[in-house]
Formats: sequence, C-alpha cells, structure tokens
Amino acid sequence: MKKLFVGLALSVGLLLGCQENSKEEVLTPQEAVDMSNFYLETEAPESRGANEPCYSMRVLNEQLKENPGLYKKMYDVEYATRKFLNAKKPDGVGGGNGGNNGGGDGDVDVLPIDDGFGVIDIPVYFHIVLPNANDVSSGQINSQMNVINSDFSNPNTNQLPSGATDFINDATDAEISFSLAGTFRYNDSRSSWGTNNAVKSAYPPITPDTHLNIWVCEIGGGILGYAQFPGGNSSTDGVVLLTGTLPGGNASPYNAGRTLTHEIGHYLNLRHIWGDGRCRQDDFVADTPASDGPNYGCPSYPTVNCKSADMTMNYMDYVDDACMYMFTDGQRNRMRAIFAPGGARDSMLN
Repeated sequence: MKKLFVGLALSVGLLLGCQENSKEEVLTPQEAVDMSNFYLETEAPESRGANEPCYSMRVLNEQLKENPGLYKKMYDVEYATRKFLNAKKPDGVGGGNGGNNGGGDGDVDVLPIDDGFGVIDIPVYFHIVLPNANDVSSGQINSQMNVINSDFSNPNTNQLPSGATDFINDATDAEISFSLAGTFRYNDSRSSWGTNNAVKSAYPPITPDTHLNIWVCEIGGGILGYAQFPGGNSSTDGVVLLTGTLPGGNASPYNAGRTLTHEIGHYLNLRHIWGDGRCRQDDFVADTPASDGPNYGCPSYPTVNCKSADMTMNYMDYVDDACMYMFTDGQRNRMRAIFAPGGARDSMLN
C-alpha cells in the first residue's frame, strides 16, 4: 500500500509539473528579451554638477523608496516593451529596436515598427492651479496643444544642422496626437507646490487610465516640470508643469511649450537621452547616441561626448525650447509599445 501511495504521489507531482511548465512563457529567438542593462534608480544629478530642470527621475527615485513593489511593476513594463519591440522587429539589423535593447553609437538606423495602431490620440485634461486660475488663458492652452501636436508629428529634418547627416534618417513622426478633453480651474493661494505630488493630492486626476492629466502650477526651486513613468500609481499619474513654460510664459528660454513635450516623453516611457548617467548608462533606445550628461542652451554641432556627436536637438535633452525639435524612430517605437495589448497604457486605445 505504501508503494502504491508513493507511486500515486509521484504521478500527481509529474502531472502538476507538466501543468506548471505549460504555463511558462515560450519565446521565439526573435522575441527573446535581454534585461541585463535595465536600471531605475539614478545617481543624484548634483554629483555630476548638473542643473536639473526636469525632476522626473528624482521623483521616480523617491517613489521607489516609498513603494517597494514599484521596481517589479516597472521591470514588467520594460520587459513587455522590449518583448513587443523584438517581436515587431524585421529580420536583420535595423529593425524595430535596432537589433538590441540599448542606446546606440549615433548611426544605428532603426525602422519604424508597423504596430497597426494608426495615429494614437490621447485626450488631455488641464488642471490650472493658481491664486488666479484665469491667469492662464484658453488661448495659451490651445497654443500648448498646438505645440505638442506638432512636436509628436513633425520630423523637422529641415532644422537639422548641415553636418548632422547621421540624424536625418532618425527624425520621425511619432504618430501620436492630443485632443483637449477639458480645462479645470482652481483658485488656490499656494505659491509653491514642490515635487511631492501635493498638487495631485489636492486636485486628483480624472480617469487617468484613459486621459493624460496635466497640472499647471507654480512648482518652485527652478523646476520646469516632472512626469510619472508608466507603471506608477494611478492616483499620481500625469504631468506637473510650471506655469511659465506655457507658450508666451515668463520662463524664457523655456517658454515655447517644449517642457510639456519633454515631460510627455517621460509619461510615454522615454528616459533622458543621456541615460541619467555617464557614457555607459542607457536610455534603452538604439538610435540615440551615448552621452555623459545633459546639454543646455543652443549647442553648436557637433557637440562630441562619448566619442560621438550628441543629439542635442532631441526633445529629451535639456537645451532651450527653440533648439529642440526631434524624436527618433527608436523613441517613437518605444512610446508606442506601451499602447500594445497588455501594455502599461493600453486602456487608452480601448
């Protein structure tokens, strides 16, 4: 009887093992996902002597400390992103993610993936939170909408310096548009909201699973804005924007509306183009050249770091608004991947 019991136990164990194995994800070689270069936390920018007008990475670092489960959620978002891009990549180098998952040397040619989504439209809610919320006019909001719609659709190759021939094939139409769903105005006497999401707690986002929420307020500390990456808490999802960065605002030379373009890039899963580290730190995009830090002002071309010319005109750098004017095909693909079925923002398409 004992032998019979042991035999039955082994049979059940084998059956359960087979069932468990059947649930394991089986990837084709083309879908294989390399996560070896994945990272989230970054070094403090002051350690590199850098001014940090965008606080998205700093806010992420704080959220990682406060929420131990966030790392796993964002790891899963990155895994899904890379798996989707690898599956869409045509045979051979130069496909959807440039043949790898990391930053390139500046001359990798990434092809736009055919994801079947068409132009992705994102409905937008603006929350104006100021002592006098009418200080931001409807005309300014409309102008800001025009800026982001243009930036996410125009390659602007005509603006590239004559010597930047390597970047011509990289500049892209991201095929992402934005529609104004509503503007909410709140008279609030607070003069500085900081970067701890206090403005979002006071005025919570509206249907953040289907809408991009943008809070326009006074942040303080010389900070232009910050965004939440995909995978974070829905109660804090969206972008916080300094009032003066709106078109015609008082935050010159960052008053042409490009701060919102930059922050929406983070909201759609883009890192800073230099990877928030030195030359070996990665932004996970193959057709953006490596760099050792941000650029400011209006740099001349070429500005060489890490043995290649920096893509200073990329929206994910820190240059003046007038001097940034492109996303790359690799960045386009990465942004669109989060709308795929099971992606971090797939509810926006459903």
